Amino acid sequence: MAAATRFYHLTYSGVDQTLATLIDRSLAAGWRVVVRGGNPSRLEEIDRALWAGDDESFLPHGLAGGAHDALQPVLLTVGTTMPNAAQCLMSIDGAEVAAEECGTLERVCILFDGNDPDALARARVQWKTLTSQQVPAEYWSEESGRWQMKSRSGG
Repeated sequence: MAAATRFYHLTYSGVDQTLATLIDRSLAAGWRVVVRGGNPSRLEEIDRALWAGDDESFLPHGLAGGAHDALQPVLLTVGTTMPNAAQCLMSIDGAEVAAEECGTLERVCILFDGNDPDALARARVQWKTLTSQQVPAEYWSEESGRWQMKSRSGG
């Protein structure tokens, strides 16, 4: 059985902050990561933010389209391919996640801003689409100030 796809409903933390935490944990688990977004400009912002951190918080990464995509521990992309052989996919800003991908990865994380009605609506559609295709899913919320799993679908 595939690992559950985790939906992260952000209400206190920003996408960038949560993304950095999840990337750090994924790298610590030994996984390569693809961060899939829907907007190249947004990924460039994340790229700059990741480079701006101090040495202790540095997360090795690159923007897709470079000569060394296959070598990147974390690859930021708008594409659907994973040239770095990622074990973890992180979707931001409503980027599409296919059910077939979920079954081949160690972890799929879908992060969305719960204060944005459009992002919330998009996440609901993604939940319904994936769970209707038998993808196990977990819904995590930080509405209480701490992360709590609020719902689970067995797929």
